Amino acid sequence: MPLPHFLGLLLAVIAAAGLTVWAASGLNLSLGVMASCALLAAFAIRAFAWP
Repeated sequence: MPLPHFLGLLLAVIAAAGLTVWAASGLNLSLGVMASCALLAAFAIRAFAWP
């Protein structure tokens, strides 16, 4: 992967994470709730990824 594509991908991931935290704080969700949702989503993706 060329360096500009990698840096663009990195920038997109950081921007998406910042937008998620900003939206969750706007809805008055705690970081614990966000962490729990992320953990459940990761578990669900992992459970369905391996046949």
